Amino acid sequence: MNTSATAVENHGWRVTFAAMGINLALGILYTWSVISKGVPQDWNWSEADKSWPYAIACLVFSIVMVPAGWLQDKIGPRIVASLGGLLVGAGFIMASMTTSPLGYIVGFGLLAGAGIGFGYASATPPSVKWFPAAKTGLIAGIVVSGFGLASVYAAPMTTWLIDAYGINHTVMVWGIAFLIVVVGLAQVLKAPPKGYVPAGADQAKTVVGKREDYTPKEMLGTAQFYMIWFMYACGAGAGLMIIAKLAMIAKQQADINLGFILVAVLALGNGAGRIIAGMLSDKIGRKATMFICFVFQAVLVFLLSQASGGSLLASVSVLAIISALIGGNYGANLSLFPSITKDFYGLKNFGTNYGLVFTAWGVGGFMLALLAGKLYDIYQTFALAYYGASTLLILAAIMAIFVKPPHHYLEEIKE
Repeated sequence: MNTSATAVENHGWRVTFAAMGINLALGILYTWSVISKGVPQDWNWSEADKSWPYAIACLVFSIVMVPAGWLQDKIGPRIVASLGGLLVGAGFIMASMTTSPLGYIVGFGLLAGAGIGFGYASATPPSVKWFPAAKTGLIAGIVVSGFGLASVYAAPMTTWLIDAYGINHTVMVWGIAFLIVVVGLAQVLKAPPKGYVPAGADQAKTVVGKREDYTPKEMLGTAQFYMIWFMYACGAGAGLMIIAKLAMIAKQQADINLGFILVAVLALGNGAGRIIAGMLSDKIGRKATMFICFVFQAVLVFLLSQASGGSLLASVSVLAIISALIGGNYGANLSLFPSITKDFYGLKNFGTNYGLVFTAWGVGGFMLALLAGKLYDIYQTFALAYYGASTLLILAAIMAIFVKPPHHYLEEIKE
């Protein structure tokens, strides 16, 4: 039985902004380039050592999204998001008590990475369920914009805290703060009751025999899943690579010690890109928006490879513009891919299904961020990493042209 929106109090906007707030806290992940740059010389970390905690966090985050999405579908978002807040807080607090790469890998990479996965998996599903399909891109964009915008406040504040109190005290402060904020906002999250039909939804019956909701097993049996997965890995991996190394890129290529400003500018683009791409995809379609973003990002990453020495591209103002646009195109992935997962595979198992799709984000970020660090240690330049990322983005753009919705029909319809 359908439950109309008029018969149920609509918590949609309340849930959406609480979810956005949770992501504003969890987005501390994107300040890793600032944190790693603040590692003291006497800790004796190599550039590869500085890549590992972030790379592990990205990988664990994405892997945990699968069980976290399943739990969110089964027991609701409130408990799962609360668990995420507890894990993030515990991970940061643990990392703050060590000076070794291993300590940060376990605290920041494993524990905080898992906590981010539980929190993030619980934010988008309950939010989009309160709204009609025509607003999927917009709502997903608003929710995930918090994750992208986090660096706007966290990057400069992290820099100030490190300068004033040192890296370990800074990490301790963030751990306590995020534990309180995430667990508190998690109490607002709730999904609509079963059968809820949002105002403005098209309530006409779908074509007889067509099934919109795929189980995870059924989704994994479609070629479209693997195409979406590859595109996501390329788009997210390229952006995460730049985010992880941006402060170092500014110092190494342009001799700029204001990397935290570029991180904050990138974060503005990251957050805005999620909302803009979500709204645009509601109008012109997910595929067209993906194609535009992939091609644009490939050009921007290539331009970044040319930003060195005394070139115009290496000026603070031009680098800030490039950083903002890279952030915008990267952020677009985080609203486009949950939206296309919902479009292709339905809402019933959305948490689990998107968790499986989201593993691409972690694999892409893990591989390219780690590769960038290793290549730099060998060649003292990020050039090869840039060229590889641009090539992958062009391949993703080509694939976006050919991906089509899966066709799923029931053999028998039972009333």
